[in-house]
Amino acid sequence: MVDFSVWDIFRNLLLAARWTVVLSLIAFIGGGLVGLALLVARLTKSPWADRLVGGYVQLFQGTPLLMQLFLAYFGIALFGIKTSAWVAASVALTLYTSAFLTEIWRGCVAAIPRGQWEAAQSLALSFTEQLRYVVLPQATRIAIPPTVGFLVQVIKGTALASVIGFIELTKAGTMITNATFKPFVVYSCVALLYFALCFPISLYAKTLERKMR
Repeated sequence: MVDFSVWDIFRNLLLAARWTVVLSLIAFIGGGLVGLALLVARLTKSPWADRLVGGYVQLFQGTPLLMQLFLAYFGIALFGIKTSAWVAASVALTLYTSAFLTEIWRGCVAAIPRGQWEAAQSLALSFTEQLRYVVLPQATRIAIPPTVGFLVQVIKGTALASVIGFIELTKAGTMITNATFKPFVVYSCVALLYFALCFPISLYAKTLERKMR
C-alpha cells in the first residue's frame, strides 16, 4: 500500500484526464468529419448510399461501444497491422461518434422546410451548391445544440477505453485504487473530474438551445 494524500491522488488523476480530453477531441472531430461525409452521401438520394449509410448507423448504434472497442483492438491486428490501445480507441470511438452525429445532422436537415430545397433548385443551383449555400447553413443553427450536447456522451464513453488498456481517467483511477486501497477517495475524485469536464458543456448546450429558439 502506497500512502498518497488526497492532493497526490487528485494530481495524478488530473494528469490522466488530459488523455481523456485528447481522446474525446480525436473521436469528436474525426467522427464529425466521417459523419458529415455519410450525411452528404445519404442526401444524394441514391438508394444504395441510403441503405449502406443506414446499415452503418444501425450497426454502430445497435451494438455496445464496449464490443466495438474489443473488435477494433483485436480486429485490426488480423490484417497484420500492429495496433495499440491508442489507435484502437481512436478508431472505435470515431466510428461510434460518426454514426450518432450523422443521424443527429440528418434530423436537422430534415427539419429544413422543403420549400428551401425547391427555391434553391429554382435558382438552378447544383446539389452541392444547394447544400453549401442554402440547406447546411440553416441546418447548422439547428444542429449546434445537440451536437455540443453529444460531446458529453463522447467524453463519458472514453471511460470504456480502459478495458483495452488505454490509460485515461477511469483506468488511472483503478490503478491508483490498487496502489492506495482508497477506492472511495479515488473514485470520488474521478467523478468530480468527469463532472468538471461535462457540466460546462451541458450548460453551454442548453444555453445554445435557448438562443437558437
